[in-house]
Amino acid sequence: MSSEQPWTIERICASLGAPTLTQRFLTEINKAPAHELLPVFAKWERVAKDIESSLADKDEFVAAARRGEDPPGEWLDGDERMRQATEEIRSRGVA
Repeated sequence: MSSEQPWTIERICASLGAPTLTQRFLTEINKAPAHELLPVFAKWERVAKDIESSLADKDEFVAAARRGEDPPGEWLDGDERMRQATEEIRSRGVA
């Protein structure tokens, strides 16, 4: 969905994707007292935005992989840290 479109109950439902999440959102928004409607809506709007953002990231990863490129972003290589931690544990006679 376009980020220029306003956030509505319908857009949140579409962005959530999973029927169980959508049902949970609809249940919460329908049962919320009037004074809690905006906070409930805002909470689920954040969830939907996070989902849309992660899906956009996924699309970038897939596109990079298809082009034979490394995934976008900065990545930490934890291999060396894991080797050091393993050696430290072994030196103590634990593993």
